[in-house]
Amino acid sequence: MWWNFIGRDSAEIVQAVEDWEKGDRFGTVHGYAGERLRAPQLPPGELKPRGRVR
Repeated sequence: MWWNFIGRDSAEIVQAVEDWEKGDRFGTVHGYAGERLRAPQLPPGELKPRGRVR
């Protein structure tokens, strides 16, 4: 998980960020008058999975 994105691995998160920045896949937020929020910069390296919490 990173910001508002959930993926099974780091590559899926990177793809989600790219899609968000291009305006693909996530649709439009109706009623929000401001500019589209930019995703925060990903940290260097690959994101690590959280693992299962019991």
